[in-house]
Amino acid sequence: MKEQLESLIGMMVDRGILLEEAITEFEKKFIKCVLEHSQGNQSRAAKVLGIHRNTLSRKVSDYKLDHAGRRRESRR
Repeated sequence: MKEQLESLIGMMVDRGILLEEAITEFEKKFIKCVLEHSQGNQSRAAKVLGIHRNTLSRKVSDYKLDHAGRRRESRR
């Protein structure tokens, strides 16, 4: 995994991606993935991420991830 990360970083540097943009995109995708794994349960996702539930809620709103990993509605 270390080699993959180093390769990705090299490509980002070559393309002129700024640190702030890289951090933002990583955080957004990481949060989205954890939300999907927790089936949209923000309390569980916040615990996995090691952040407060309110912080996660704000980031979900900031990144417009409102529908990421939403629980499926039961159809009856």
